[in-house]
Amino acid sequence: MSEARSSTSAPTVLRMILGRRLQDMRLGAGASLEDAAKALRVKTLTIRRLEKAEVALKPLYVEKLLETFGADRQEIDEFVDLAERANEPGWWHSYRDAVPSWLFTAYVSLETDAKTLRTYEPQYVTGLLQTPDYARAVLRGGLPNGSEEELARRVELRLRRQSLLKGEDAPTLWVVMEEAVLHRTVGSPDVMREQIERLLDVSELEHISIDIVPFAAGAHVGACAPFTYFRFEEPELPDIVYSELLSASVYLDQRADVVAHLEAHSRMALLTSSEDSRALLNRMRKEYS
Repeated sequence: MSEARSSTSAPTVLRMILGRRLQDMRLGAGASLEDAAKALRVKTLTIRRLEKAEVALKPLYVEKLLETFGADRQEIDEFVDLAERANEPGWWHSYRDAVPSWLFTAYVSLETDAKTLRTYEPQYVTGLLQTPDYARAVLRGGLPNGSEEELARRVELRLRRQSLLKGEDAPTLWVVMEEAVLHRTVGSPDVMREQIERLLDVSELEHISIDIVPFAAGAHVGACAPFTYFRFEEPELPDIVYSELLSASVYLDQRADVVAHLEAHSRMALLTSSEDSRALLNRMRKEYS
């Protein structure tokens, strides 16, 4: 998973879990990729894509593979049932027209199922904490030639994503952002004031932390592209880091890559404190009044 994605299929977290389980069962049976490919009469690339959740898990393929790996009938039936569920589109599927395919492929699914999210934002407030007017202004800036209908769809999706932060099962969210985010006037002073008030409100919630790296911190390890770290309850899924470029995205799950991003996030958080961050937010709110 440590390369840019261009597939238009959006794997759900369940499909990713099953792909991992399929790989574990193959290895446990002592079967090679070539052995699995021979059983299905397909190329080894097809098996790789099944295990990496890059394609849908066809029930007939799954059943044949599990038979090849020596699974019993009950295990096969349960796995096939899960595979059929994994192929069902998530709630975000109806918004596939509203976001680039390289973003739609996995991000919303990962975000929806993660139990821990850690983000670094050098330019804008993270999407999960944006107000409607701020989100509209940010999205309009990146979509200068888009129609109002297209813009409205993207705003709607962004706001709907925020519902995951509500309720007893909400994930923990730890945001580190640059002070520059607060000085970049997005929309208007009124929009910025409302956005800052939103940040002050949510920073009081137990499961949300906001750290703002001040200009005074100078050069630091995080002077890079924005990224999001995902951790899941399911042991089959590794920690994953997502980073977004202008026209592409990358998902990283190699341990060294993930650790490097986590260390950068932690080091940046040490450059400030919750109290200093709230003081800065209050000061900037007054400036926009």
